[in-house]
Amino acid sequence: QVQLVESGGGLVQPGGSLRLSCVYSGCISSFNAMQWYRQAPGKQREWVATIAPGRDPRYTDSVSGRFTVSRDNSKNTVFLQMNRLKPEDTAVYYCKPLGHDYWGQGTQVTVSA
Repeated sequence: QVQLVESGGGLVQPGGSLRLSCVYSGCISSFNAMQWYRQAPGKQREWVATIAPGRDPRYTDSVSGRFTVSRDNSKNTVFLQMNRLKPEDTAVYYCKPLGHDYWGQGTQVTVSA
């Protein structure tokens, strides 16, 4: 089984920063590409970023230049550093392994003044 536990969300003002973490366990290794997704109220879940071994991270256009994905394989953890946050970044954020339909409970990010 695969377990994914996201954390680090919260309420932040526009322009602020948050760092999300995703601890994974089970049949996921450092060879698995990992992804971040988000789902805003009333909207479909959307892809945010991917980090894959040996490749440059990729980002959806709306977060490119503001978000940075990274991982610490020794701690089975993937991070999403979010800077210059905007109200439209408000969503529940999830991590998942690329190509596998495993999801955690997500972590809520709210950007509001």
